[in-house]
Amino acid sequence: MQDILNDIGHPTWMPFTVIAARLVLAAFLGALVGFEREWRNHPAGLRTHILVSLAAAGFAIIGIEIVHSSQFEENSARLDPIRLIEAVTAGVAFLAAGTIIFARGQVKGLTTGAGLWLAGAIGLASGLGFWQIAAFATLLALVVLGVMQQFGRAMENRSARKSDDPEEPSS
Repeated sequence: MQDILNDIGHPTWMPFTVIAARLVLAAFLGALVGFEREWRNHPAGLRTHILVSLAAAGFAIIGIEIVHSSQFEENSARLDPIRLIEAVTAGVAFLAAGTIIFARGQVKGLTTGAGLWLAGAIGLASGLGFWQIAAFATLLALVVLGVMQQFGRAMENRSARKSDDPEEPSS
């Protein structure tokens, strides 16, 4: 029985506690970004952002494990970590594009799509162990999503007030 289990699974290079911590971090940080989108009733919310971040972290961890796996020690197996980033970026971009719609002359979902793309980057950083980058990117995202929305509303209100004021005749 032990031989079958050894053939099915492989020991990991990283301790499982490290893998688990990286996945939990990715899920938590993705949740922070997703919560803001959910709170504002946007199409891709909490669960979607968590899953994107978690998937990206999982791919990053798998990439690390592959590099350290004896299965890929042959010269024929060329490993390039940048391919991992490209693949995750392309996959998340595909999902993000699905959230963007053009209706009645307006583009909707662009910020949500960008948030999904960022969730992928946060997941990659978490999975690769760059928790400082992941945490700071999340913090900046929350600032941009929260503070900048208030700034945008203030600008819209200012424009609306200006358009309601009659123009003074020029002398």
